[in-house]
Amino acid sequence: MFKTEKLVQWVQDSHNIVFFGGAGVSTESGIPDFRSVDGLYNQKYEYPPETILSHSFYMSNTEEFYRFYREKMLCLDAKPNQAHKKLAQLEEQGKLAAVITQNIDGLHQAAGSRNVLELHGSVHRNYCQHCGKLFDAKYVLDSQDIPVCDACGGKIKPDVVLYEEGLNRKTLTDAIHFISTADMLIVGGTSLAVYPAAGLIDYYQGQKLVLINKSTTPMDGHADLLIQGSIGEVLSLIP
Repeated sequence: MFKTEKLVQWVQDSHNIVFFGGAGVSTESGIPDFRSVDGLYNQKYEYPPETILSHSFYMSNTEEFYRFYREKMLCLDAKPNQAHKKLAQLEEQGKLAAVITQNIDGLHQAAGSRNVLELHGSVHRNYCQHCGKLFDAKYVLDSQDIPVCDACGGKIKPDVVLYEEGLNRKTLTDAIHFISTADMLIVGGTSLAVYPAAGLIDYYQGQKLVLINKSTTPMDGHADLLIQGSIGEVLSLIP
């Protein structure tokens, strides 16, 4: 049986699927990832991206943080691709219990997915650090230098998890619950190099761990089904 045929059969036989995804899911929508040849880590800036996207850099160089953030992290014209749409369809069919994503672009929700656990937050939620008022991504994109609250003048911070910051405890707890009770876990578009997120798949207890990625990952040897290829193309084969 071809690998993709096995994937289709497993999906048909499963009723509590969980999808765990990373940047590779959104690169097919034109959003750059971090670690590929064309990724952000291989582009030249005055500071490395992991430095710019750290809590300490945000606190000490907020204006420079926002210059990079607007240019590279706010891809508001991006549209959901085949992978996002197929996952939303599987949820609609009652097969997919949850999408757990390391992405902050909101494309899963834009495709129609309802139960999305955003491990690293979202660019679409921004809040005033003084009064707590919420702002959308366009407000931040259209602002100059450091975005400030139109109500109190306080500094606005994106609701994204920066380096040196911890993951939201409830999101983490919910992710562990969904993964540990899933009858099928599909992991796609992630290098599984970012912790603690990557460690979550260790909670899976079933026999249908599917790993779909263009490049190798540290977990390839643990997969029950390993498919190297485009996450969108592979998922679109599921009827």
